[in-house]
Amino acid sequence: MMMDYRTKEERVADYLREGIISGVYPRGSRLKQAEIAERLNLSITPVREALKILEAEGYIKRDSYRGASIVPFDAAASEEILQLRLLLEAKLVQGAVEKATSKDIEALRALEKEFEEAFASGDPALARGVNYRLHRKMYDIADMPHTLHFVQILWARYPFDLINMSSGRSDRAIKEHEAILEAICSRDASAAVLAMRKHIESGWEVLKASVAASSPEVVER
Repeated sequence: MMMDYRTKEERVADYLREGIISGVYPRGSRLKQAEIAERLNLSITPVREALKILEAEGYIKRDSYRGASIVPFDAAASEEILQLRLLLEAKLVQGAVEKATSKDIEALRALEKEFEEAFASGDPALARGVNYRLHRKMYDIADMPHTLHFVQILWARYPFDLINMSSGRSDRAIKEHEAILEAICSRDASAAVLAMRKHIESGWEVLKASVAASSPEVVER
């Protein structure tokens, strides 16, 4: 069994990142420390420290009156964030190809199966959470913590919740994940990078198509 060497606050921060990206905690909503601590059966202290981490990364903002609230995604910056994601996540998936063990690949396959099953069961929020864990696991394998840190900052500002709620996205995502994992299994770094780029760009195209009518400025370059 793999040991989890993260601190309590790091585990809480990752739990909340997953919740924000999956849409369980909607953009603009408040995060209540006591409720989170009770849900995770923890004291307030690691929750408070986790919120500091998320504030530094840009997932939340805090003030003395409203407490912690989740920031909305920055539509005007989405194109720039897309380009940075393509650059940095390509580095991470290449690192995953180079360092993945047979156990790592088994874990990735298990997460992908869980992702498919969650969508098949009609629980898209759960599927979005598994999707976060799949990408996070893949990038953890690369063992490039500084690059991953910057990617998590980018994720805070990217509208995954809108993309993943779009009709038909799940079927495409499953096929795209399969292509990425097949390339990792084959130790084909070039194919893995290309598949990841297509995966990210596919989500971007879905976003543009879904918001073009109501928010044309999102799709302008």
